[in-house]
Amino acid sequence: MKIYTKVGDKGTTSLIGGTKVSKADLRIDSYGTVDELNAHVGLLADQPVNQNRIDFLRSIQNNLFIIGSILALEEDAKFKIPTLIPEDVEALEKAIDEIDIQVEPLRNFILPGGHQSISFGQVARCVCRRAERLVIALTNTTKVDELVYQYLNRLSDYLFMLCRQMHKDLQIDEIAWKSR
Repeated sequence: MKIYTKVGDKGTTSLIGGTKVSKADLRIDSYGTVDELNAHVGLLADQPVNQNRIDFLRSIQNNLFIIGSILALEEDAKFKIPTLIPEDVEALEKAIDEIDIQVEPLRNFILPGGHQSISFGQVARCVCRRAERLVIALTNTTKVDELVYQYLNRLSDYLFMLCRQMHKDLQIDEIAWKSR
């Protein structure tokens, strides 16, 4: 099987179910951004500081694939695809709570940066927020399982807290935002 099919050369692609849509469709932008986020989470998983979290980060990547499938599925398609479950959101909440116990209380806004691994995490957080905004916009025209945007919302919180944990693990001070 060749990797290129030339089917999309005219600017369209197919949803799961066969409906052709523009590659600029909000649904395509939504799951494309989730795919971008998945790549950023993979980059985070590859960071030495996250070796003890690699299994959890890979589970997040698996859930992002599920979200991509959900977003790529036609509304009335009869295909069986994996789904998110409430425990997926709860796992993120548990991980956030575990980090919250370990890091200093947040006293001010912090600037992204301080170490390349932390910066990768902050970029992932921003892409996650963009994915969430796109999915919310998609809900104006398409039914989307609310667990999808709940998961993305919680994931962005987790990524923020992961960055705080990486600061601690790497023994690098957080960079406090200083207003003028």
